[in-house]
Amino acid sequence: MTAHSYLPPGPPLPRAVQGALGVADRIRALQILRSRYGSAFSIDLPIFGHLVVLSDPAQVRELFRCGPAVVDTTEANLGRVMGPHSLFALTGDRHLARRKLLTPPFHGRRLTAFEQIAEQETLREAANWPVAQEFPILPSMMRITLNVILRAVFGADGQELQQLRAVLPPAIRLGSALSLIPVPQWDWGHWSPWGRVYRYRREYDAIVDRLIDKALADPALGDRDDVLATLLQSRYDDGSPMARAEIADELLTMLAAGHETTATTLAWAVERLQRHPALLARLTAELDRGATDLLDATLLEVLRARPVIDVTFRQVKSPVLQLGPWRLPQGQTIVAGIGLLHSDPTVFPDPHRFDPDRFRCRPPNAGEWMPYGGGVRRCIGAAFATMEMRVVLRTLLLEHTLATTTAPGERCRSRGVAVAPARGARVRLDRRT
Repeated sequence: MTAHSYLPPGPPLPRAVQGALGVADRIRALQILRSRYGSAFSIDLPIFGHLVVLSDPAQVRELFRCGPAVVDTTEANLGRVMGPHSLFALTGDRHLARRKLLTPPFHGRRLTAFEQIAEQETLREAANWPVAQEFPILPSMMRITLNVILRAVFGADGQELQQLRAVLPPAIRLGSALSLIPVPQWDWGHWSPWGRVYRYRREYDAIVDRLIDKALADPALGDRDDVLATLLQSRYDDGSPMARAEIADELLTMLAAGHETTATTLAWAVERLQRHPALLARLTAELDRGATDLLDATLLEVLRARPVIDVTFRQVKSPVLQLGPWRLPQGQTIVAGIGLLHSDPTVFPDPHRFDPDRFRCRPPNAGEWMPYGGGVRRCIGAAFATMEMRVVLRTLLLEHTLATTTAPGERCRSRGVAVAPARGARVRLDRRT
């Protein structure tokens, strides 16, 4: 802390105790601290050090509006796993230039083509679901979203995609767990976590290199809609193409970020719907009529009530940052408490009630509803994820009857960077006739 900084208050507990409370139940611990200290407070954690947590919507909006010279990503982020050329690792002008290249594949007419892929993969996975038997649907959603993003990124299926299906899930699970821990990336071989990450990465790079060679040799490359084809033909403002290493890192970023988070949100959607039978009946009836307004509102409410990424990190780069009454020094790490913001009763009345109708007449305010983050770091695949969730959930409910339950809601459990249902969103489905 500098002589001119002014930081929010926080608990006078030893660092180890604060860390233990966070490990035991991070979400509950943050809620307790907000109730005691308000929408801004400080915490001190082992490894992470001193953090300032913000959940006031005005202050979070202001934080996200700051340019990269004032506030940018922290060094400990997913870029350590995805590679130095990943969008997560880039800062400043390089980050903005890369976002410009990556935006087209996830918008416009390409999304329409990807809808068919999402429906096909849902039906393919659903064919293996047990009938009238309880099972956790999260692993199924993981397979659906992995297959959708693989086909969207690389186009036609083949041997290389089969190999990626084997390599990516364990790599993503391990990388997600390691990504936000700011410790050295020591490689002690297969027995060390980072050693396993690097082994997976070598396997991934070899597969993607072959896929790039095949794409470049394809005479119909210019007619393809897949993301790899688009990136191979894209150019920076100076006319230069993306390097192979850049493409490999960005494709891995898309495969990881576009897989786990979407699947987990879908699992939460099913977990919530089976505990709200009246809503489920209304939604099914609307879908049978071909309407999707309630479907859209339901997904908006799932993203509010169960944000899969409930915190996001920023670091002060300027000498000092003024946010409301707080003066934060250079190097200070800030946590935007998205989960806290979404459960604030002054922003969302009765926040613990699952109520999609709150979004039927009023679309969410982008300064208050932030499941995809905000500012120049907002998730670039938000439109793709929304499309995919709409198609998967619609297909599931049109083809199956979801059994309701009076069991308590599943607890939240940290799964790497994602917050998932603790029991995998256990469901019972029957095929509709």
